[in-house]
Amino acid sequence: MSSDNSPTRTGHLYLVGVGPGDPELMTYKAVRILTEAKIWAVPTARENGVSSAQQIAGQMIADKGRTILSLCFPMKKVFLGQETDDQLLMAWRKSADEVIRHLDQGEDVAFPTLGDATLYSTAFYLLAMIQEQRPNVPVTVVPGITAMAACAASQSSPLALGDDVLAVVPAAFEDDRLRQILTTLDSVVLMKVHKRIDALIDILEELELTPHAVLIERSGMDGERVYTDIREARGRKLHYFSTMVIRKKKVQVSNGTHAIAL
Repeated sequence: MSSDNSPTRTGHLYLVGVGPGDPELMTYKAVRILTEAKIWAVPTARENGVSSAQQIAGQMIADKGRTILSLCFPMKKVFLGQETDDQLLMAWRKSADEVIRHLDQGEDVAFPTLGDATLYSTAFYLLAMIQEQRPNVPVTVVPGITAMAACAASQSSPLALGDDVLAVVPAAFEDDRLRQILTTLDSVVLMKVHKRIDALIDILEELELTPHAVLIERSGMDGERVYTDIREARGRKLHYFSTMVIRKKKVQVSNGTHAIAL
């Protein structure tokens, strides 16, 4: 018999979407897994920073008695297919090493992330780094309600209907590509607009799309603000939780006698 006292199982990694900000929009599955997990690995934008995902989850689940791993994910642009910034790679690897240390001891780790884990989330950068070293680690991804869904719902408006083509665009990237998307597609959601609001307003005014745009800041949270005229947001310092929805056309549904605008 081996004298090796190492655990016989590898810990399970859970990537858990906690929704856009309103803790009541967390799914039952997210709450259950985060309740059962004794270790939370929480993302922050800077060293010793505050984790928004932890704050949301903490309103539904007591985090006392848990081990909280604070993982720093610097907020820098990532261009897939291009060389990744060295600072980002170092931060991701450091975070992965911290999580792997617990997984190797047979401990399950839950990573709460804003919105949905599959949409512009740091969760998959972490997962890629972990799988590079531990390709067989068991993983469960728990989907969450997205910011764009919450924003549209708060306005009693659809994101897309019928044959609408919907695009989800990180607003931080180049303007020419954004102009093309706004010109050719029916419905566009702009994420991460807080640092570029003035430039975005200029583009939408240029394309005569301001009447079709709604900006929602802190959707479903204390301090929520809705800009039905997005020009009123010019010059403002918006919260990170700010999303813009542009739906260019009203859909006319006919029942044979009259049309209903949606």
